[in-house]
Amino acid sequence: MKLFDVYPLMNVTPVKAKDCILWDENGKEYLDLYGGHAVISIGHAHPHYVQKITEQLNNIGFYSNSVQIPIQTELAEKLGKLSGYDDYTLFLCNSGAEANENAAKLASFHTGKDRIIAFNGAFHGRTSGTVALTDNPKIVAPFNAHHKVSFVDYNIDAIKEIIAGGDVAAVIYEPIQGVGGIILPSDEFVQELRTICTANGVILIADEVQSGYGRSGKFFAHQHSDIKADLITMAKGMGNGFPIGGVLISPEFKASYGLLGTTFGGNHLACAAAVAVLDVIEQENLVVNAKEIGEYIGIQLNKFPKIQEVRGRGSMIGIEFDFPINELKNNLLTKHNIFVGYAGTNVIRLLPPLTITKQYVDKFISALETEINIIING
Repeated sequence: MKLFDVYPLMNVTPVKAKDCILWDENGKEYLDLYGGHAVISIGHAHPHYVQKITEQLNNIGFYSNSVQIPIQTELAEKLGKLSGYDDYTLFLCNSGAEANENAAKLASFHTGKDRIIAFNGAFHGRTSGTVALTDNPKIVAPFNAHHKVSFVDYNIDAIKEIIAGGDVAAVIYEPIQGVGGIILPSDEFVQELRTICTANGVILIADEVQSGYGRSGKFFAHQHSDIKADLITMAKGMGNGFPIGGVLISPEFKASYGLLGTTFGGNHLACAAAVAVLDVIEQENLVVNAKEIGEYIGIQLNKFPKIQEVRGRGSMIGIEFDFPINELKNNLLTKHNIFVGYAGTNVIRLLPPLTITKQYVDKFISALETEINIIING
């Protein structure tokens, strides 16, 4: 049997990793400034993370949500404290798509309505509801295309007009669009959006799957806009590579048995990974580090020609060039052994572990300067 071929693969086989460094099967060292799609939050193979998972596995790795699992409560309490949402409740699942799917379901149950407003450039997942909320027709199958979704720009008047139709359950937005190219709505827009949703009984869902868990320089990126969302979805940085997702749920939502459910969500091993991540984020002050490193990267990048714009917050950065970046991205990997991401044809994305240091940033800046000089000089 062969694998179903749906991923374009780099010609690299990592076999070992530590903090921000990967090694391939030949011992070649790579700098990881992409973190496996923003998943690696506290660095590869962090000792506390490894210890926590190992200890848990030596006791019990899994049982379903039909029994008491105290580590779920430990996770919820730590998460509430660090995020500032200790009055919210937590539903645990397995991925970002699943978190968004459950958030959309909760909003629809709560309001009795069936339309969701999403934004142009959005990416919310590949499950049935979330792929319909994703602004990419190429990955929406006919089966998925019948959900009631309205896509809009960051335009308050357009949102008001759709809400006036009376069937809107929720607005879902990414405080920082990742796949869309590190695009941010203004804080003023988000504040007005919050006001409109509250006034009309519409649920506001903040998709923090990529931008959450300290990556933006605050625990959640929407907190830069000084608002609270009704539902907040999480996943990527939550488990540092172990599959886990979750939804933070406002007190206005009332739980009932069977309303939501999952077989693997909140299992012992996943919660051990997630608790370890929160421990390290707090102990090593990684949210502040993400903020400071982001500022440092921005200062370094502003000196380069060929860069049209540097966008983002904290350690979630988009670098837009005035030329297609495919060759540049490949050269960073093959000539300088640096992993970066991309969006569209002109944007490089940086999503490094939150443990990133200025030393690693300087290595990237030096490599980027070399490649840009080659481009300029032909």
